[in-house]
Amino acid sequence: MDRLDEDRGWRFSRETNEQPSLGRMNASIPVLSQGTWLRRLLAFIGPGYMISVGYMDPGNWATDIAGGSQFGYTLLAVILLSNLMAIVLQALSARLGIATGRDLAQACRDHYPRPVSLVLWVACEAAIIACDLAEVIGTAIALKLLFGIPLVIGAIITALDVFLILLLMRRGFRALEAFVIALLLVIFVCFGIQIALAAPPIQAVLAGFIPSSQIVTNPAALYIAIGIIGATVMPHNLYLHSSIVQTRAYPRTEDGRRSALRFAVTDSTIALMLALFVNAAILIMAASVFHSTGRTDVQEIEQAYELLSPLLGAGIASTLFAVALLASGLNSTVTATLAGQIIMEGFLRLRIPDWARRLITRGIAIVPVVVVTGLYGEDGTARLLVLSQVVLSMQLPFAVIPLVRFVSDKQKMGALVIPVWLKLLAWVIAGIIVVLNVKLLVDTVTGA
Repeated sequence: MDRLDEDRGWRFSRETNEQPSLGRMNASIPVLSQGTWLRRLLAFIGPGYMISVGYMDPGNWATDIAGGSQFGYTLLAVILLSNLMAIVLQALSARLGIATGRDLAQACRDHYPRPVSLVLWVACEAAIIACDLAEVIGTAIALKLLFGIPLVIGAIITALDVFLILLLMRRGFRALEAFVIALLLVIFVCFGIQIALAAPPIQAVLAGFIPSSQIVTNPAALYIAIGIIGATVMPHNLYLHSSIVQTRAYPRTEDGRRSALRFAVTDSTIALMLALFVNAAILIMAASVFHSTGRTDVQEIEQAYELLSPLLGAGIASTLFAVALLASGLNSTVTATLAGQIIMEGFLRLRIPDWARRLITRGIAIVPVVVVTGLYGEDGTARLLVLSQVVLSMQLPFAVIPLVRFVSDKQKMGALVIPVWLKLLAWVIAGIIVVLNVKLLVDTVTGA
């Protein structure tokens, strides 16, 4: 690697004509160098909310509903743990992008031999497809619940969202962020009303945030717990965040980067607390409405929709649930597409039109939905949705380990290298992820 340059970060060492992450959108949004703290923060607000989308996408719904209906409030501790892990990992991702001027995909390509880089790229693409699979199912279910569109037709309709992405991208990155934040507010309001209607017991909810041994000793609980982690800490989000924080035109100096990092971490932490509320709300709702009434068999989004209004005694409950699901699916579409572009360009230097990239990944995701629906009926999509989140979790080490390694390297990070305590915490988080995945594999193979 070339030396660390004060004005450019980690120099583009292998290609003199290397393009910055996200091309023309890099450093396209002006920020204030003076003014109140809040006004300066507002210029940085956006990337955190875009990455928070991945922490409340339709895949979370399936795992949270299954966890709440089967185990009550027990798995709230897993949601809290995974959210805290997400806050740390996303902060590291932002740090990498700001300190080096590289996104995680570019950093992996430059650091590792080409065969290793290609393996990491394949793992990333698998994660994107698994995420897209959840979005297809979630959006298709929402279309069916709201408008009566058959699931297979709804899945095919989701391919058309490529035009939404193209429209937003042409209007600039701020328009993309505004769209995402607006839909996040819709989701937040919908679940706020539903929690108020459910009126869960506060003491039981708070007790659920305390870890229980049942989470590890019960294979069924562990399977859902790892699904929750996979649905919460998403591999492609680490690549996405390291890129989109660079859309801000902060001074590419040490002081400028330090200031940008503080605002970027504040932005992502606040946004991820919103994601924590939404994830916890889904599980709390399932626990208070289904588990408490003996309906521990509720695992599917459609079951939840059908039962919410009768059990809560409010007709609007099911409609709010479906509206939030549709908003979640549309939002996830935007961020997954952008992450796919960053990953492909970063690892392969391959630029293809946005519409082509979207249609390829969406097409790959649509096929299994159509096949499973045809073979097993609509009930099979629920199991496919949970499985997609476990697949996401299995890809996590391939993103987390390189990230922690890079931000711990002073040669790459310069003055923004992480301190020893944060390095230890990051490796502990990476270790937890690896151990949980190994246990899941062992249990799956042995049939435990």
